[in-house]
Amino acid sequence: MTYALVLVVVTLAFPWGGVAVAGRLADRLPPRSACRVLTGAAVLLAAGTVSALAGLVHVPFLAALERLPLARVLDVWPAAVPLAGAAGAVLLAHLVLLARRWSRHRSLIRRAWLSVDGGAGDGDLLVIPGRHVDAFALPGNRGRPGRVVVTAGMMRALTAGEREVLLAHERAHLARRHHLLSAAVDLAAVVHPAIRGLRKTLAFHVERWADEEAAAAVGDRRAAAAAIARAALAGSAHGRTAGYPVLSATSGPVPRRVQALLLPEPAAPRGGARRAGAVALAATVVVAAVAALAFTYGLHEYVEYAARQLTTPA
Repeated sequence: MTYALVLVVVTLAFPWGGVAVAGRLADRLPPRSACRVLTGAAVLLAAGTVSALAGLVHVPFLAALERLPLARVLDVWPAAVPLAGAAGAVLLAHLVLLARRWSRHRSLIRRAWLSVDGGAGDGDLLVIPGRHVDAFALPGNRGRPGRVVVTAGMMRALTAGEREVLLAHERAHLARRHHLLSAAVDLAAVVHPAIRGLRKTLAFHVERWADEEAAAAVGDRRAAAAAIARAALAGSAHGRTAGYPVLSATSGPVPRRVQALLLPEPAAPRGGARRAGAVALAATVVVAAVAALAFTYGLHEYVEYAARQLTTPA
């Protein structure tokens, strides 16, 4: 009983450490790799949490498979049914919250599409009238392909070169389907509170990824940095910043993004750094897998032990 409870606690507490490791590793990687690491970590940690809760729910069922009377099981482990019930309630709450979060995600996209109905389209670009200053990448919806949405106010606030950077940034969001990465981490954060810390970290690296692609598209990192800064200042002064699930060049810690663009292009990790990153990722996956297997084995052994104790004549 104590062994099983320790495994449950370790499995449920592991995401706090996993989030810290993933965040530190992401800071040492190029934006593209960082986004993949953060998304993968969020999904794996959420899956481990669900597995631990599902294991607790199955304790009474495992006892039933061993043909153990529930009353006698409770004599040995009085908390078996309350813990299973609590775990089941948490899983049910997760299911409801996930459904609500997904519904909210779809609703935000629908409302965003309704808000741009008056825009004029030109390829993947949609310009909406008004003095409002905004720009964002709008994911596809109901068969409609994604669009780069820019207000007339934002178009007037930027020079031709700056508009080129802005459009390249938003097109990178659409081409790389960054909204799906954000959605995955946002949904995983419903499962465990520790994963919520990855949402802001991912948002920063997603914007950095689009910044790097925009800089590569225009061939001038300093010009890209200036354009991002100018767009952010114009947006903060005259309009709102679009948020999840519509991604905007004016979101996130813009000073850090501008500073990164003024530095040389980040290179893929090589040699020792690559090996260290691979080891850290492998260790995270191995620890999560071992914890899940140990938890399953511990529950099985406990039920077997209880079966022997309860069926052996005194």
